[in-house]
Amino acid sequence: MNKSFQELFETRVNQFVSDKRSHKAFFPKAEKKQQAFAKRSAEIVKVKAAGRIIEESDEEEFQAVKYLAHYQYLIKQKGILYMEEEVEIRVAKFYKDALVLDEEMNPVEVQEHDAITAIPDFEMNEERLSYQYNRLRAVQYAERWWNSYNPAFKKFENDCTNFISQCLRAGGAPMRGFPNRGSGWWLQNKNWSYSWTMAHSLRQYLANSKSGLRAREVSGPDQLLLGDVICYDFEGDGRFNHNTIVTGRDANGEPLVNAHTYNSRMRYWAYEDSSAYTPNIKYKFFTIVEE
Repeated sequence: MNKSFQELFETRVNQFVSDKRSHKAFFPKAEKKQQAFAKRSAEIVKVKAAGRIIEESDEEEFQAVKYLAHYQYLIKQKGILYMEEEVEIRVAKFYKDALVLDEEMNPVEVQEHDAITAIPDFEMNEERLSYQYNRLRAVQYAERWWNSYNPAFKKFENDCTNFISQCLRAGGAPMRGFPNRGSGWWLQNKNWSYSWTMAHSLRQYLANSKSGLRAREVSGPDQLLLGDVICYDFEGDGRFNHNTIVTGRDANGEPLVNAHTYNSRMRYWAYEDSSAYTPNIKYKFFTIVEE
């Protein structure tokens, strides 16, 4: 099993930089990734990856492997090099050591969470009239924790919005609304607002907040600054299910983002290479307002 898995992993890594389309029918992720970069006049020049088996199981003559893959892509765009990283959980199935399935396990959006435990009590800054949003600190936090989890916070199965809230808070964004979970944006006394942990709720909060943490919706990603937020409605059904934070820019000046759940670092904002992407995707772009 371990030999088959190792061969699978090495083959997959090589396909990101291969121009042989004949093999990509078995790994559409590589082709989708290459196509997305080509649209931006960019290319993957080198890939490094690490794989770790999480779980193994046998069903008669079938063997299944649940594994974590951490990819590092060296990207070249207009003579400029930068590193993109992403982590995904995949499942591979073998029949007599022959690969029959290899697919990403897509996280399911969680609409409600169990009670948070072991959360520190923050000093509330209720209805603070003015604050300075430190974009550098927000980005530094996003870089520090993009692929790990601050032990001071609960890790959720769908952690994207919890992560973005932590980044905003690290940048000095004030909390308000406690103890009403449907009001404001806050984390306090082992409890939290819906907007702290749920993608659609944060999108609504950013669009409507008139005090405390506030944001202004802009028409396109080119108007965003470091530390700003992008919200994603993958299906285009009006229910937003993912959030990212801007942490850099590519050679075209377009945002690169960090995120949890689909753990990513310096990823192109549009997510066209994501398994969650659909042609109906909708975005909302929010720049944080300082008072």
